[in-house]
Amino acid sequence: MFYTEVVLGFKLLLFLHVVAQFRINGQQKWPVPYRRFDRRPDVDSYCQALYPFCPTGDPDGRIPYMRDSDTISVYRLQTPVWEFKYGSLLGKFHIMHDAVGFSSAETGTNYTMEWYELFQLGNCTFPHLRQDVYAPFWCNQGAACFFEGIDDLHWSQNGTLEKIGVITGQQFNDMARWVQEDNETGIYYETWAVRSDPSPNATVWFESYDCSQFVHRTYRKLTELGAKLSSRSQTNYTKIYLYSGEPTYLGNDSAIFGQPALKNLALDIRKFYHTFRPHQTFADAMISLLEAFETVVLERSFYLYYNFEYWHLPMKPPYVRITYEEVPLP
Repeated sequence: MFYTEVVLGFKLLLFLHVVAQFRINGQQKWPVPYRRFDRRPDVDSYCQALYPFCPTGDPDGRIPYMRDSDTISVYRLQTPVWEFKYGSLLGKFHIMHDAVGFSSAETGTNYTMEWYELFQLGNCTFPHLRQDVYAPFWCNQGAACFFEGIDDLHWSQNGTLEKIGVITGQQFNDMARWVQEDNETGIYYETWAVRSDPSPNATVWFESYDCSQFVHRTYRKLTELGAKLSSRSQTNYTKIYLYSGEPTYLGNDSAIFGQPALKNLALDIRKFYHTFRPHQTFADAMISLLEAFETVVLERSFYLYYNFEYWHLPMKPPYVRITYEEVPLP
């Protein structure tokens, strides 16, 4: 029996090695394409939000219909993350949240459209380690939120509220249909962008999928529909980069956490994420900070969860960096 298990384990490891080499050395494209889904899955009741998602928006994500003859002003919106709680604090570190505003000339009604985490940023960046589930448990869905009104003070006091264009009602309705399709198929939030180094010609291994990426996609769609967008100021956006050598593909939950032969890898991934667990005491958080430094900087190791699959990143200096870089309007 022991011999059989060893043979099966060896074959599994060999298979995973072949798959990894095929993906990375043969057919793997960089950056890894973000995975789209046929539909958005139901939310697991284990995932709980500290602040309710889209509390004043339509529960089913519907966007109002505009008359084709209407004229809709388009606004670029940006404010520090958690501005409602910390004011301008995170803005000093260029950690910004982005959205798009609209204003109907016929009705005078304003609207805000944004894309963000269902269960706050921490849950999208690191998983929960549950006693009843061996694999790390992720609450990483993100979605679009469309609601009536633009909170002028919220956006303008510490950020940006700028009119960047005008579209017709028909263009708005076409955009709304695209938003609902995009929202149904792009279901999870990804905090990290991963590059080989900070230089302009660096290889991009993985792209983030966050609020600013949704804004960029919306601007591009509006441009495709014939809109002319322009800004009087430089259009900068927040990026959180990890820097690493070429990533190694490891597998999905069932491949890693469902196979006894990969027990050591499974335990190492759980140990890595245990460092970043939520709801730690101050003393535990200080210990975890030192453990994270040891793993990421000294051992140069990071486990990334992307497209519901795990990758190993051989980390390189400067390891992690928050940037505030220009992305021109299309």
